[in-house]
Amino acid sequence: MILVRKALLAALFLLAISPKVFADEIVVAAASDLGAAAKDLIADFEKRTGHTVKLSLGSSGNFHTQIRNGAPFDVFLSADVNYVRELEKAGLTEASSSFIYAIGRIVLWVPTNSPLDIRSLGMQALLRPQARRIAIANPAHAPYGRAAVSAMEKAGVYAASKSKLVLGENISQTVQFVQSGSADIGVVALSLALTDTMKSAGSYWEIPLDSYPSIEQGAVLLTQARRAGHLAAARAFLDTLRGTTGRTILQRYGFSLPTTGARD
Repeated sequence: MILVRKALLAALFLLAISPKVFADEIVVAAASDLGAAAKDLIADFEKRTGHTVKLSLGSSGNFHTQIRNGAPFDVFLSADVNYVRELEKAGLTEASSSFIYAIGRIVLWVPTNSPLDIRSLGMQALLRPQARRIAIANPAHAPYGRAAVSAMEKAGVYAASKSKLVLGENISQTVQFVQSGSADIGVVALSLALTDTMKSAGSYWEIPLDSYPSIEQGAVLLTQARRAGHLAAARAFLDTLRGTTGRTILQRYGFSLPTTGARD
């Protein structure tokens, strides 16, 4: 009995002096439109739980392919819920773990010195001679690129603008093209246009929501988390995303929220 008591006291002592003894590092693959929002979310999550997060940002379509090929991600935050659904059908996700966490929005963005008055011209700015190169995300694998094409078609400017398109690997690279001068104007994510860096470097005009299909963004827990022993930590991360903290952060960066936090 004395030995058992000593062992219990020792265990309690370890927990008291080292709260991160049982902490995990989870690996999160996130669409690049989440760059700033994900970093804010991770900072809060790590502070509260002691777990750490290794974040990879990129194209949702590319991540989907990598996961199908065995990439060691625990959580997938996609800019297109359909990629999540395809992974579910392939048996690569934990049962009933997926949900729509946000609705993305797109804007026209130009640097501060641009001669294009996007706020008065709207989508017609893409037809102006000063819009020699137009950056969008690659619609082949980036949902923001597909939304950009749809909005351009709806405005009747796609046919005349198609030859001027510069395709970014993801929405973050699309922004870089405009910032660096490789493009004169870009169709980018509102979430990136609202970052401090972007607000000080240029201006944006929000493209009407009814001009492109809803960008439903989906989150899911991957079976890799169970194999790696990260299941509890990964679940806790998704709980943070869909909880009050996550929803507040997403709204701060211009995301619309689903009407409920229910699983998709």
